[in-house]
Amino acid sequence: MLLLDTHAFVWLVSDADRLSDRAKAAIRSNAGELYLAAISGLEIGLLVKRGRLELPIVPEAFIERGMNHHGITEVPMTWRIAHASSQLPDIHNDPFDRIIIATALNQGATILTMDRIIAQYEGAATLW
Repeated sequence: MLLLDTHAFVWLVSDADRLSDRAKAAIRSNAGELYLAAISGLEIGLLVKRGRLELPIVPEAFIERGMNHHGITEVPMTWRIAHASSQLPDIHNDPFDRIIIATALNQGATILTMDRIIAQYEGAATLW
């Protein structure tokens, strides 16, 4: 199970050249087992709203089309995931990444991310 960090999803959908060769290979070999944490929808929406991310279409359509095109399954955020994110060590202050980490730990997933801080969490498997 491969959980895409928000930037990995955005790049997969809009600019796959930004993905590492290893990330591209992992995506190909995990076809049918690609996942996106629901919190990434909030992160993408806020990045667009704040002018830190430009998309060719509105975020809702971008996310939905990207997920459908690449066969990505959404992982809902449960109260257990939300609570687990609050219990993680204070290594990463980004609440979106904390929830993605907790989601991956809850699901037993590897996180596709270039964020090296995420790998510092005990039990968090990352790939880039």
